Amino acid sequence: MARWNRRTWAEIDLPSLEHNYRALRALLPHGCRFLGVVKANAYGHGALPCARALEELGADYLAVACLEEAAELRQGGIGLPILILGATSPGCAQDLLALDVTQTVGDWEGARALSAAVDGRGRLKVHIKADTGMSRLGFLCDEAHLTQTAREIAAAAALPGLEAEGIFTHFADADGSEEYTMAQFTRFLDLLKELEGRGVAFPIRHCANSAAVLRFPCTHLDMVRPGVALYGHYPDPCCQGLDGPGLEAVMRLYTRVAAVRTLPDGACVSYGCTARLEGERTLAVLPAGYADGLPRLLSNRGSVYIGGERRPIVGRVCMDMCMADVTGLKVRPGDVAEIFGEHLPVEQAAGQADTIQYELLCRVSPRVPRMIRSGTAGHPPA
Repeated sequence: MARWNRRTWAEIDLPSLEHNYRALRALLPHGCRFLGVVKANAYGHGALPCARALEELGADYLAVACLEEAAELRQGGIGLPILILGATSPGCAQDLLALDVTQTVGDWEGARALSAAVDGRGRLKVHIKADTGMSRLGFLCDEAHLTQTAREIAAAAALPGLEAEGIFTHFADADGSEEYTMAQFTRFLDLLKELEGRGVAFPIRHCANSAAVLRFPCTHLDMVRPGVALYGHYPDPCCQGLDGPGLEAVMRLYTRVAAVRTLPDGACVSYGCTARLEGERTLAVLPAGYADGLPRLLSNRGSVYIGGERRPIVGRVCMDMCMADVTGLKVRPGDVAEIFGEHLPVEQAAGQADTIQYELLCRVSPRVPRMIRSGTAGHPPA
Protein backbone atom coordinates (compact mmCIF):
# COMPACT_ATOMS: atom_id res chain seq x y z
CA MET A 1 0.00 0.00 0.00
CA ALA A 2 1.44 3.37 -0.99
CA ARG A 3 2.22 5.79 1.82
CA TRP A 4 -0.11 8.44 0.45
CA ASN A 5 -3.03 5.99 0.50
CA ARG A 6 -2.76 5.08 4.17
CA ARG A 7 -5.46 6.48 6.40
CA THR A 8 -3.65 5.99 9.70
CA TRP A 9 -0.22 4.49 10.27
CA ALA A 10 2.60 4.13 12.78
CA GLU A 11 6.19 4.82 11.82
CA ILE A 12 8.75 2.65 13.60
CA ASP A 13 12.24 4.12 13.60
CA LEU A 14 14.80 1.32 14.00
CA PRO A 15 17.78 3.72 14.23
CA SER A 16 16.15 5.09 17.39
CA LEU A 17 15.76 1.54 18.70
CA GLU A 18 19.47 1.03 18.07
CA HIS A 19 20.27 4.30 19.84
CA ASN A 20 18.29 3.22 22.91
CA TYR A 21 19.84 -0.24 22.92
CA ARG A 22 23.35 1.18 22.86
CA ALA A 23 22.55 3.80 25.51
CA LEU A 24 21.19 1.14 27.86
CA ARG A 25 23.91 -1.38 27.08
CA ALA A 26 26.55 1.22 27.98
CA LEU A 27 25.19 1.26 31.55
CA LEU A 28 25.84 -2.44 32.12
CA PRO A 29 28.87 -4.04 33.73
CA HIS A 30 31.14 -6.21 31.60
CA GLY A 31 29.59 -9.61 30.92
CA CYS A 32 26.06 -8.60 31.86
CA ARG A 33 23.55 -10.04 29.40
CA PHE A 34 20.90 -7.94 27.68
CA LEU A 35 17.34 -9.28 27.39
CA GLY A 36 15.05 -7.24 25.17
CA VAL A 37 11.39 -7.42 26.13
CA VAL A 38 9.30 -7.79 22.96
CA LYS A 39 6.04 -8.98 24.48
CA ALA A 40 2.72 -7.46 23.40
CA ASN A 41 3.95 -7.02 19.83
CA ALA A 42 7.06 -5.25 21.16
CA TYR A 43 4.90 -2.80 23.10
CA GLY A 44 2.92 -2.17 19.92
CA HIS A 45 5.97 -1.50 17.74
CA GLY A 46 6.02 -4.82 15.85
CA ALA A 47 7.58 -7.89 17.45
CA LEU A 48 9.37 -9.31 14.43
CA PRO A 49 11.12 -6.18 13.12
CA CYS A 50 12.16 -5.18 16.63
CA ALA A 51 13.34 -8.70 17.49
CA ARG A 52 15.34 -8.89 14.26
CA ALA A 53 16.95 -5.53 14.99
CA LEU A 54 17.85 -6.56 18.54
CA GLU A 55 19.28 -9.85 17.32
CA GLU A 56 21.48 -8.01 14.81
CA LEU A 57 22.56 -5.53 17.48
CA GLY A 58 23.81 -8.29 19.73
CA ALA A 59 21.09 -8.77 22.34
CA ASP A 60 21.50 -12.00 24.31
CA TYR A 61 17.89 -12.88 25.03
CA LEU A 62 14.31 -11.87 24.24
CA ALA A 63 11.21 -12.08 26.40
CA VAL A 64 7.57 -12.58 25.49
CA ALA A 65 4.38 -13.04 27.49
CA CYS A 66 3.07 -16.30 26.08
CA LEU A 67 3.71 -19.31 23.87
CA GLU A 68 1.94 -17.77 20.88
CA GLU A 69 4.27 -14.78 20.92
CA ALA A 70 7.29 -17.08 21.10
CA ALA A 71 5.99 -19.11 18.16
CA GLU A 72 5.60 -15.94 16.08
CA LEU A 73 9.25 -15.07 16.63
CA ARG A 74 10.50 -18.56 15.81
CA GLN A 75 8.35 -18.70 12.67
CA GLY A 76 9.84 -15.34 11.71
CA GLY A 77 13.34 -16.78 11.88
CA ILE A 78 14.45 -15.41 15.27
CA GLY A 79 17.17 -17.64 16.73
CA LEU A 80 17.90 -15.87 20.03
CA PRO A 81 16.93 -17.54 23.32
CA ILE A 82 13.36 -16.58 24.22
CA LEU A 83 11.97 -16.46 27.75
CA ILE A 84 8.22 -16.80 28.21
CA LEU A 85 7.40 -14.62 31.21
CA GLY A 86 3.84 -15.88 31.74
CA ALA A 87 2.45 -19.26 32.64
CA THR A 88 2.15 -22.00 30.02
CA SER A 89 0.01 -25.11 30.38
CA PRO A 90 2.02 -28.31 30.96
CA GLY A 91 0.04 -29.72 28.06
CA CYS A 92 2.12 -27.48 25.80
CA ALA A 93 5.44 -28.87 27.02
CA GLN A 94 6.20 -30.49 23.68
CA ASP A 95 5.54 -27.20 21.90
CA LEU A 96 7.98 -25.49 24.26
CA LEU A 97 10.60 -28.11 23.43
CA ALA A 98 9.94 -27.94 19.70
CA LEU A 99 10.29 -24.15 19.69
CA ASP A 100 13.39 -24.32 21.90
CA VAL A 101 12.13 -21.63 24.25
CA THR A 102 12.62 -21.07 27.97
CA GLN A 103 9.64 -21.26 30.32
CA THR A 104 9.10 -19.37 33.56
CA VAL A 105 8.27 -21.57 36.55
CA GLY A 106 6.68 -19.89 39.54
CA ASP A 107 5.58 -22.67 41.90
CA TRP A 108 6.36 -26.25 42.86
CA GLU A 109 3.20 -27.76 41.39
CA GLY A 110 3.81 -26.09 38.05
CA ALA A 111 7.40 -27.29 37.97
CA ARG A 112 6.38 -30.84 38.76
CA ALA A 113 3.65 -30.81 36.11
CA LEU A 114 6.06 -29.54 33.45
CA SER A 115 8.61 -32.19 34.39
CA ALA A 116 5.98 -34.92 34.07
CA ALA A 117 4.81 -33.51 30.72
CA VAL A 118 8.34 -33.49 29.31
CA ASP A 119 8.43 -37.20 30.19
CA GLY A 120 12.00 -37.90 29.14
CA ARG A 121 11.55 -36.49 25.62
CA GLY A 122 14.06 -33.70 26.05
CA ARG A 123 15.24 -31.05 28.47
CA LEU A 124 13.21 -27.89 28.87
CA LYS A 125 15.07 -24.76 29.93
CA VAL A 126 13.30 -22.92 32.74
CA HIS A 127 13.81 -19.75 34.74
CA ILE A 128 12.54 -19.82 38.31
CA LYS A 129 10.49 -16.79 39.30
CA ALA A 130 10.62 -15.53 42.86
CA ASP A 131 7.87 -13.29 44.22
CA THR A 132 9.67 -10.73 46.38
CA GLY A 133 6.84 -8.24 46.57
CA MET A 134 4.97 -7.99 43.27
CA SER A 135 2.36 -10.47 44.54
CA ARG A 136 1.61 -11.80 41.10
CA LEU A 137 3.51 -14.93 40.04
CA GLY A 138 6.42 -16.72 41.64
CA PHE A 139 7.65 -18.66 44.65
CA LEU A 140 6.76 -16.57 47.70
CA CYS A 141 9.87 -15.02 49.23
CA ASP A 142 8.85 -13.15 52.34
CA GLU A 143 10.84 -13.77 55.51
CA ALA A 144 8.35 -16.28 56.86
CA HIS A 145 8.57 -18.49 53.74
CA LEU A 146 12.22 -18.07 52.75
CA THR A 147 13.47 -21.45 53.98
CA GLN A 148 10.48 -23.34 52.60
CA THR A 149 10.74 -21.49 49.30
CA ALA A 150 14.44 -22.29 48.96
CA ARG A 151 13.66 -25.95 49.62
CA GLU A 152 10.94 -25.99 46.94
CA ILE A 153 13.09 -24.17 44.38
CA ALA A 154 15.98 -26.55 44.99
CA ALA A 155 13.62 -29.48 44.45
CA ALA A 156 12.18 -27.89 41.30
CA ALA A 157 15.65 -27.28 39.88
CA ALA A 158 16.47 -30.96 40.32
CA LEU A 159 13.39 -32.32 38.55
CA PRO A 160 14.02 -34.56 35.54
CA GLY A 161 13.49 -32.99 32.16
CA LEU A 162 14.02 -29.43 33.43
CA GLU A 163 17.19 -27.39 33.03
CA ALA A 164 17.08 -24.58 35.59
CA GLU A 165 19.12 -22.03 33.68
CA GLY A 166 18.01 -18.90 35.51
CA ILE A 167 16.23 -17.32 38.44
CA PHE A 168 14.60 -13.90 38.57
CA THR A 169 12.23 -11.55 40.33
CA HIS A 170 10.23 -8.52 39.18
CA PHE A 171 10.21 -5.11 40.85
CA ALA A 172 6.84 -3.58 41.62
CA ASP A 173 7.92 0.05 42.06
CA ALA A 174 11.41 0.58 40.65
CA ASP A 175 10.24 3.83 39.07
CA GLY A 176 8.97 5.00 42.45
CA SER A 177 10.03 3.83 45.88
CA GLU A 178 13.75 3.16 46.30
CA GLU A 179 13.05 1.72 49.75
CA TYR A 180 10.57 -0.87 48.48
CA THR A 181 12.76 -1.78 45.52
CA MET A 182 15.80 -2.32 47.71
CA ALA A 183 13.68 -4.41 50.09
CA GLN A 184 12.69 -6.63 47.16
CA PHE A 185 16.29 -6.84 45.98
CA THR A 186 17.45 -7.79 49.47
CA ARG A 187 14.86 -10.57 49.63
CA PHE A 188 16.10 -11.84 46.28
CA LEU A 189 19.72 -11.81 47.45
CA ASP A 190 18.73 -13.58 50.66
CA LEU A 191 17.02 -16.26 48.61
CA LEU A 192 20.09 -16.71 46.40
CA LYS A 193 22.27 -17.06 49.51
CA GLU A 194 19.90 -19.63 50.98
CA LEU A 195 19.98 -21.59 47.72
CA GLU A 196 23.76 -21.43 47.52
CA GLY A 197 23.84 -22.92 51.01
CA ARG A 198 21.93 -25.85 49.56
CA GLY A 199 24.39 -26.17 46.69
CA VAL A 200 22.00 -24.63 44.13
CA ALA A 201 23.28 -21.87 41.83
CA PHE A 202 21.95 -20.46 38.59
CA PRO A 203 23.97 -19.25 35.57
CA ILE A 204 21.60 -16.31 35.01
CA ARG A 205 20.20 -14.17 37.85
CA HIS A 206 18.11 -11.20 36.75
CA CYS A 207 15.72 -8.63 38.16
CA ALA A 208 16.34 -5.20 36.57
CA ASN A 209 13.51 -3.79 34.46
CA SER A 210 13.80 -0.45 32.62
CA ALA A 211 13.63 1.67 35.75
CA ALA A 212 16.10 -0.48 37.65
CA VAL A 213 18.52 -0.50 34.72
CA LEU A 214 18.52 3.30 34.87
CA ARG A 215 18.27 3.91 38.63
CA PHE A 216 19.84 0.97 40.45
CA PRO A 217 23.07 -0.40 38.93
CA CYS A 218 23.47 -2.77 41.89
CA THR A 219 20.52 -4.79 40.56
CA HIS A 220 22.01 -5.54 37.14
CA LEU A 221 23.48 -8.93 38.18
CA ASP A 222 23.89 -11.37 35.25
CA MET A 223 21.20 -9.97 32.93
CA VAL A 224 18.83 -7.00 32.64
CA ARG A 225 15.33 -6.84 31.13
CA PRO A 226 14.58 -3.37 29.70
CA GLY A 227 11.19 -2.97 28.09
CA VAL A 228 9.66 0.46 27.61
CA ALA A 229 13.08 2.17 27.73
CA LEU A 230 14.10 0.21 24.64
CA TYR A 231 11.30 1.95 22.78
CA GLY A 232 12.41 5.39 23.91
CA HIS A 233 10.28 6.09 26.96
CA TYR A 234 11.22 6.61 30.58
CA PRO A 235 9.11 4.67 33.08
CA ASP A 236 8.93 7.84 35.17
CA PRO A 237 10.34 11.39 34.85
CA CYS A 238 12.75 10.57 37.70
CA CYS A 239 14.61 8.32 35.24
CA GLN A 240 15.28 11.03 32.67
CA GLY A 241 18.93 11.79 32.06
CA LEU A 242 20.22 8.66 33.80
CA ASP A 243 21.07 7.02 30.47
CA GLY A 244 23.36 9.81 29.31
CA PRO A 245 22.49 10.64 25.68
CA GLY A 246 18.73 10.55 26.19
CA LEU A 247 16.27 7.99 24.86
CA GLU A 248 14.57 8.44 21.47
CA ALA A 249 10.93 7.52 20.86
CA VAL A 250 10.72 4.71 18.31
CA MET A 251 7.04 5.08 17.33
CA ARG A 252 5.20 7.99 15.76
CA LEU A 253 1.48 7.73 15.01
CA TYR A 254 -0.02 9.65 12.09
CA THR A 255 -3.31 10.01 10.25
CA ARG A 256 -4.52 11.90 7.16
CA VAL A 257 -7.30 14.45 6.97
CA ALA A 258 -10.36 12.82 5.40
CA ALA A 259 -12.50 15.95 5.14
CA VAL A 260 -12.58 19.60 6.19
CA ARG A 261 -15.93 21.01 7.38
CA THR A 262 -16.92 24.58 8.20
CA LEU A 263 -19.78 24.44 10.67
CA PRO A 264 -22.04 27.18 12.09
CA ASP A 265 -22.32 28.53 15.60
CA GLY A 266 -24.13 26.10 17.90
CA ALA A 267 -23.49 22.98 15.84
CA CYS A 268 -23.16 19.80 17.91
CA VAL A 269 -20.20 17.55 17.18
CA SER A 270 -20.05 13.74 17.36
CA TYR A 271 -21.90 11.21 19.49
CA GLY A 272 -23.76 12.40 22.55
CA CYS A 273 -23.53 16.04 21.47
CA THR A 274 -20.87 16.58 24.13
CA ALA A 275 -19.38 19.47 22.16
CA ARG A 276 -21.34 22.50 20.91
CA LEU A 277 -19.47 25.00 18.75
CA GLU A 278 -19.16 28.61 19.88
CA GLY A 279 -19.07 30.60 16.70
CA GLU A 280 -18.34 29.32 13.21
CA ARG A 281 -15.50 26.76 13.35
CA THR A 282 -13.60 24.64 10.86
CA LEU A 283 -13.10 20.99 11.75
CA ALA A 284 -10.82 18.39 10.21
CA VAL A 285 -12.25 14.89 10.16
CA LEU A 286 -9.45 12.44 10.93
CA PRO A 287 -9.78 8.71 10.16
CA ALA A 288 -8.41 7.57 13.52
CA GLY A 289 -10.59 6.34 16.35
CA TYR A 290 -10.65 4.00 19.28
CA ALA A 291 -10.53 0.97 16.96
CA ASP A 292 -7.11 2.26 15.91
CA GLY A 293 -5.99 2.75 19.51
CA LEU A 294 -6.98 6.37 20.11
CA PRO A 295 -8.52 6.36 23.61
CA ARG A 296 -12.10 7.55 23.90
CA LEU A 297 -10.95 9.39 27.02
CA LEU A 298 -9.25 11.90 24.70
CA SER A 299 -12.68 13.14 23.68
CA ASN A 300 -12.81 16.92 24.19
CA ARG A 301 -9.47 16.85 26.02
CA GLY A 302 -6.82 15.46 23.67
CA SER A 303 -5.09 17.14 20.77
CA VAL A 304 -3.34 16.49 17.47
CA TYR A 305 -0.50 18.27 15.72
CA ILE A 306 -1.62 19.59 12.35
CA GLY A 307 -0.66 22.50 10.14
CA GLY A 308 2.28 23.30 12.39
CA GLU A 309 0.13 23.70 15.49
CA ARG A 310 -1.36 21.66 18.30
CA ARG A 311 -5.13 21.63 17.86
CA PRO A 312 -7.86 20.22 20.16
CA ILE A 313 -9.96 17.14 19.54
CA VAL A 314 -13.59 18.23 19.46
CA GLY A 315 -16.42 15.92 20.49
CA ARG A 316 -16.26 12.25 21.26
CA VAL A 317 -13.66 10.03 19.65
CA CYS A 318 -15.56 7.57 17.43
CA MET A 319 -14.65 4.02 16.51
CA ASP A 320 -12.97 5.03 13.26
CA MET A 321 -12.79 8.84 13.33
CA CYS A 322 -12.30 11.93 15.41
CA MET A 323 -12.57 15.65 14.73
CA ALA A 324 -10.05 18.42 15.41
CA ASP A 325 -10.57 22.18 15.38
CA VAL A 326 -8.41 23.64 12.60
CA THR A 327 -10.02 27.06 12.41
CA GLY A 328 -7.64 29.56 10.83
CA LEU A 329 -5.30 26.93 9.40
CA LYS A 330 -4.88 26.08 5.73
CA VAL A 331 -5.74 22.40 6.02
CA ARG A 332 -6.89 20.22 3.13
CA PRO A 333 -7.93 16.58 2.75
CA GLY A 334 -4.83 14.41 2.58
CA ASP A 335 -2.77 16.57 4.97
CA VAL A 336 -0.95 14.69 7.72
CA ALA A 337 -1.83 15.01 11.40
CA GLU A 338 0.36 13.65 14.17
CA ILE A 339 -1.47 11.83 16.97
CA PHE A 340 1.71 11.36 18.97
CA GLY A 341 5.40 11.35 18.19
CA GLU A 342 7.80 14.20 17.50
CA HIS A 343 5.58 17.16 18.41
CA LEU A 344 3.15 15.45 20.77
CA PRO A 345 4.98 13.05 23.11
CA VAL A 346 2.95 9.96 23.90
CA GLU A 347 3.43 10.73 27.60
CA GLN A 348 1.35 13.89 27.19
CA ALA A 349 -1.42 12.04 25.40
CA ALA A 350 -1.34 9.38 28.10
CA GLY A 351 -1.70 12.01 30.79
CA GLN A 352 -4.72 13.50 29.02
CA ALA A 353 -6.26 10.02 28.86
CA ASP A 354 -5.55 9.28 32.54
CA THR A 355 -3.28 6.36 31.69
CA ILE A 356 0.39 5.57 31.07
CA GLN A 357 2.44 5.61 27.88
CA TYR A 358 2.75 1.81 27.95
CA GLU A 359 -0.99 1.46 27.33
CA LEU A 360 -1.16 3.92 24.45
CA LEU A 361 1.76 2.23 22.69
CA CYS A 362 0.34 -1.27 23.17
CA ARG A 363 -3.19 -0.37 22.14
CA VAL A 364 -2.28 0.82 18.62
CA SER A 365 -4.37 -1.77 16.84
CA PRO A 366 -3.29 -4.44 14.32
CA ARG A 367 -5.19 -2.68 11.52
CA VAL A 368 -2.78 0.25 11.80
CA PRO A 369 0.14 -0.60 9.48
CA ARG A 370 3.64 -0.23 10.87
CA MET A 371 6.00 1.52 8.47
CA ILE A 372 9.52 0.42 9.36
CA ARG A 373 12.28 2.98 8.97
CA SER A 374 15.64 1.24 8.84
CA GLY A 375 17.63 4.29 7.69
CA THR A 376 17.89 7.83 8.95
CA ALA A 377 14.61 9.08 10.35
CA GLY A 378 12.84 11.70 8.26
CA HIS A 379 9.58 13.51 8.08
CA PRO A 380 6.17 11.91 7.58
CA PRO A 381 5.02 11.69 3.95
CA ALA A 382 3.38 14.83 2.59
